[in-house]
Amino acid sequence: MNSQALRLVPPAAQAPRLSDTHRRRLAARVRVLSWVSLGYMALEGGIAILAGVLADSIALIGFGLDSAVEGFASAIIVWRFTGHRIFSETAETRAQKLVALQFLLLAPYVAFESVKALVAGHHPDVSWLGIALSASSVVVMPYLGIAKQRLAEQLGSPATKGEGRQNMLCAYLASALLLGLLGNAFFGTWWLDPVIGLLIAALAVKEGREAWRGEGCCGAPLPVGVGEPTACDDDCCT
Repeated sequence: MNSQALRLVPPAAQAPRLSDTHRRRLAARVRVLSWVSLGYMALEGGIAILAGVLADSIALIGFGLDSAVEGFASAIIVWRFTGHRIFSETAETRAQKLVALQFLLLAPYVAFESVKALVAGHHPDVSWLGIALSASSVVVMPYLGIAKQRLAEQLGSPATKGEGRQNMLCAYLASALLLGLLGNAFFGTWWLDPVIGLLIAALAVKEGREAWRGEGCCGAPLPVGVGEPTACDDDCCT
């Protein structure tokens, strides 16, 4: 969508402009959620890799490495909403692209590991530690993802929305992992995890493309006079 088309949108269709105080308050909430995500991802990644090594599970090790990728996305959002960058559209655009890249880096890795597990017919050992970890992530990640996406709508921040979607993708990965681990433990259906992993890889590509385009960036313009263009004055909504 070009700038001329954007100017034709009626004022009532635009989100209300946030005051500096309100934007700082919302940014502080985003930082807290991202710090929580970063801490949880560090713990999740360490436990997943340990459980994967003990059980000789490619899925668990891959899940742990995925946690590192998602932790990096959380660090990007902390950076974006710290100091003067709270009001910087340039910082928002950079963060948006970096978060989108996390999706696009994650997708081929998940797809490769899934195909490799299917072709090799690898049968991992039962891992109750991995089952407990994946069940925990199924509960925690949706809460963080939904909370971040709600704040992203208020801030007009596609970068934050992208990180929230990445948390939801982590929940999907954890669900697939849990299903695969339980199936392997009780029924010997080792192939469930890589099959669902391929579906999640496709979803990651879709989410990454949407995050790169900046879906939701017209949510809330920056305050007037901060020295940056508003969220809809550039091409992030194209």
